[in-house]
Amino acid sequence: MQKTILYDTTLRDGMQGENICFSPEDKIKVAMRLDDMGIHYIEGGWPGSNPGAVHFFEMARHMELKHAKLAAFGSTRRPFISTRKDPNLNALVESGARVATIFGKSWDLHVNIMEIPYDENLKMIGDSVAWLLDRGLEVIYDAEHYFDGYMNNREYALASINAAIEAGCNTIVLCDTNGGTLPGDIGRITQGTLEGLGHEGITLGIHTHNDCGMAVANTVTAVEAGVQMVQGTVNGYGERCGNADLTSIIPILKLKMDSDCITWENLKKLRKLSRFVSEIANMTPLNSRPFVGHSAFAHKGGIHVSAVMKESRAYEHMEPELVGNSRRVLVSEQSGRSNIEYKAREMGIDLGMDGNNGKNIVSTIKELEEDGYQFDVAEGSLRILMEKLTDQYQPHFDLESFRVTVEKDKERPCSAHAMIKIRVGDTVEITAAEGDGPVSALDNALRKALTNIFPELDNMHLVDFKVRVMEGTDGTDAKVRVIISSRDEHNIFNTIGVSEDIIEASWQALADSFQYKLSLKKD
Repeated sequence: MQKTILYDTTLRDGMQGENICFSPEDKIKVAMRLDDMGIHYIEGGWPGSNPGAVHFFEMARHMELKHAKLAAFGSTRRPFISTRKDPNLNALVESGARVATIFGKSWDLHVNIMEIPYDENLKMIGDSVAWLLDRGLEVIYDAEHYFDGYMNNREYALASINAAIEAGCNTIVLCDTNGGTLPGDIGRITQGTLEGLGHEGITLGIHTHNDCGMAVANTVTAVEAGVQMVQGTVNGYGERCGNADLTSIIPILKLKMDSDCITWENLKKLRKLSRFVSEIANMTPLNSRPFVGHSAFAHKGGIHVSAVMKESRAYEHMEPELVGNSRRVLVSEQSGRSNIEYKAREMGIDLGMDGNNGKNIVSTIKELEEDGYQFDVAEGSLRILMEKLTDQYQPHFDLESFRVTVEKDKERPCSAHAMIKIRVGDTVEITAAEGDGPVSALDNALRKALTNIFPELDNMHLVDFKVRVMEGTDGTDAKVRVIISSRDEHNIFNTIGVSEDIIEASWQALADSFQYKLSLKKD
């Protein structure tokens, strides 16, 4: 069984993604989860480039990692100065990290852009590696733009990594920095590099970007060609189109390639890690993300569901539980009784013995979807509907009334106010709240009314809502469909409302989202 070393760059490469920013405190939380996953190396940032990275490494001195080594990232020394005077190299030493990952130029194009002699670039690489090793650090050399450099000038690209090796570096990472190389070239160049090194005992790694949508495929190809270290980010976050996604690479290595990269126990934590990082990054999880996405093991067609119920491998390439995910069956106008029976078992709903309830649910769903509902994207509302149609619905609260007002004047932006009266058993709650719009105001008011009674709602919050005007006979009586997305620490769930009035449709969806969240406690 081949050993593959996992090197995570989420806390540096991932932060280069648009709209992603981690505070030093956030980075500590993520690092601890990565360590718990069994990741071997965690790159904490570039201490020579920004105060936030310096602060993180100061905090990290008190962090107790059980599995991972913490790495600081930086560049080789600047041209024509000594290593001891280079501020970037000194920052790596002062960070307190015991691993230094430095990048240098392997593409002669970049050396020309820097307007320095080729020999000086090679000296910059060798001098930097040797200086860091002399100070007791483990050194990893990232050969930036290596594949482009190899295709343009093979001899110089090889010379650049041999400069690091001859200075004592034992780990060389080949980088597809522009993300434009295809798998066939990745395999050919990786094999050519292994043959051209002329050194034994070198650990070769791969670092790929996703500009052609090939980052995962390129990484796997490089592993097949002989690399032993894989670099990537959780959820593929990163600059431009992102980096190689570790949430895909790890299960491919473990399940498809029989690689000793992570334990089976830790593999089951993968989906939770993906969701945790997306929450910290304030990014909505991608439903279609392989292995860990909400839709990764979702089935909609009735024929598919019927087959999966008998033999899951008929339409699934693996058991979803291995990565902490679960099988989902969707219900829509395309569904049959197999879908309903599966969902009923999953949700603990009794359909009875004669099958009439199942037929009634299928018929009702098809009628409602004709009217504008879409239950395959609103599982929370589906559960409530099925419970109502089988006389098993027990609401946790009932609406007495609500009022929503919207204010706007020329000096201030638009604001909304909601007052709501609900009943929980014999208790009546009347609350008011503000929001950025009517949906936000209603959500805040309902949460305020319920949280004292149901404290588990504290970790649930509104993520997004989508409004679509459905086709009507004219513009005044068109129906409006509102889909609400809410999430807690582990799950995102959607609910739906349809009405001729947007506020009424929003209330239907919001009420269902709270009822559904509270029903999860019962389960």
